[in-house]
Amino acid sequence: MQTSKNVKKSLTQNRIPRISTRGFYDLTSGRTLKKKPYAVYPKRFFNDLGKFHELTIMIHGLRNNKQGALAKFTMAQKRLKQLGYKYPVIGFSYDSNTKGVQYKSTEAKATNVGRTIARKNGYNLAQFVLDLKKQHPDTKIRLIGHSLGTEVILSTIHRLKKKNLVESVYLFGSSIPADSFSVRKFGRVAQNVVREKICNYYSTHDEVLKYGFESGIIQKPLGYSGTQGKTIPKYVQKHVHPKNHRFASYAAVLRSFP
Repeated sequence: MQTSKNVKKSLTQNRIPRISTRGFYDLTSGRTLKKKPYAVYPKRFFNDLGKFHELTIMIHGLRNNKQGALAKFTMAQKRLKQLGYKYPVIGFSYDSNTKGVQYKSTEAKATNVGRTIARKNGYNLAQFVLDLKKQHPDTKIRLIGHSLGTEVILSTIHRLKKKNLVESVYLFGSSIPADSFSVRKFGRVAQNVVREKICNYYSTHDEVLKYGFESGIIQKPLGYSGTQGKTIPKYVQKHVHPKNHRFASYAAVLRSFP
């Protein structure tokens, strides 16, 4: 049996391609520390992106350090492969392991810092999408976000604005507001940016989102209640029953992709 140390070592050695903004934002305050758009690993893989017809970028949630993020990317890659997906799965790794989120006394502040960092990362991911589409305009880009990762995606969409830059979006256990894709709010931007669909997998049994909402840490989340108000035509939602809030549980109830 592998020890936790060996598991971490094997994950670190895994060559899953990833976009990283680790160290770009302060984990205590959310303050911007580096203004460069992103880093990529391994560079050789990203130099050859033009040979792929499409790719999927997975964005993890709160409380993930580098090793935790890599574990989520591995889960996403494995599950999509099981479902017959033959294209690359790339990870987007950002500063989500904010200080104090595990303690009751500081969880609200730490969550807010995490949300600030996630929204700021919309700039970073949007820049990657723009750079990729500039070099390879025919490459399809799909986005998968879990929990706080969906806030990165929403911010990315708002920054992109241009038509059909993203092929499709998949949200799991989303912490963004329930009216995020309503016609009356910001949905029209998403309708323009996303070519195919935005699919929200939500669960009224998600204990983490329920706690966050009922304690007032986050406003009513899309991943817990589903949408509010009239939505844009490209938005669809599916009520699912994962065992818990973890990405592994949501991946397990995914039945097809894309």
